[in-house]
Amino acid sequence: MKFKFNLKYFLLTILIFLVEVLIATVLKDNFFIRAYLGDVIVVMLLYTFVKSFLLIDETKLILGIFAFSCLVEFAQFFHIADKLGFQPGSLMYIVIGNSFSWIDILCYGVGCLILYIFTKFKTEN
Repeated sequence: MKFKFNLKYFLLTILIFLVEVLIATVLKDNFFIRAYLGDVIVVMLLYTFVKSFLLIDETKLILGIFAFSCLVEFAQFFHIADKLGFQPGSLMYIVIGNSFSWIDILCYGVGCLILYIFTKFKTEN
């Protein structure tokens, strides 16, 4: 792992972040997009963010992102945001979340699988 700024990944991070904001605001009433597609895309956001600043093995990064996503999801199971004293609606409460779901973990897995396939396809061409 080595530090190196990558403008392409940084701009992609901003674009994906804006898509996530769009999903959370404008498309908040579309349950499928908000609940499932947003979770698939968020692992891609984490991937591009890390790749914006680090040269790192892509497979290890994807596995790390999946593990991190699962950790956050299990923190929701134990209501960590409430136990840490974050107020409902606060930024940290929203980031950590408050509702555990196995479906969310499945969505993270799907997002990571898409990333893995994309990175393997990219390196073969």
